[in-house]
Amino acid sequence: MEEEKEKEEQKTDEEQKESAETVEEAKAEVEEETEEVSEKEEIPEKEEEVVEEEVVEAEGEEIPAPVEEEEAKPPPREEKIEEEEIVEERIYTIPLGKAWIVPLNKRAPRAMRMIRSFVMKHMKLEARGEEGEEEEEPKRLIISNDVNERVWMRGIEKPPRKIRIRVAKDKEGNVTVYLAEGD
Repeated sequence: MEEEKEKEEQKTDEEQKESAETVEEAKAEVEEETEEVSEKEEIPEKEEEVVEEEVVEAEGEEIPAPVEEEEAKPPPREEKIEEEEIVEERIYTIPLGKAWIVPLNKRAPRAMRMIRSFVMKHMKLEARGEEGEEEEEPKRLIISNDVNERVWMRGIEKPPRKIRIRVAKDKEGNVTVYLAEGD
């Protein structure tokens, strides 16, 4: 047993010597190459260091890469999630069949306008064009991205024939349109 351990230690010592010799040979080759190249063109020192590391790594010798300064990443944004007090919430199925009457390249935009007008009518949201009380902030209609993606999913020429939405009205009178669950 002891003899086997001694043989293994001798082998590892020999391997270390061989790897040291190969590293020295690689450095010598790199220096010769850089001298030839430097006679033709001047290369910044940084590039020479990179070439040396690549050759050494190719020989199987693991050398830790130089520690580069890591850019400080900004902390993740904390999204302000305001709890909106929902005054009213309804689920509607809006028929969009009349959007198919218009030309092919105007169907999806027409479907979006139909959704907007349907919600404004049923949630009693005033049109912005009316000049009433200018001091009061106008109520907004917000259509979520999911609804928009559902209408545009098959392209401009083929919007859905009907769509189910969930409409929520908050205490300020702003109306938000979401895609109904299960759709």
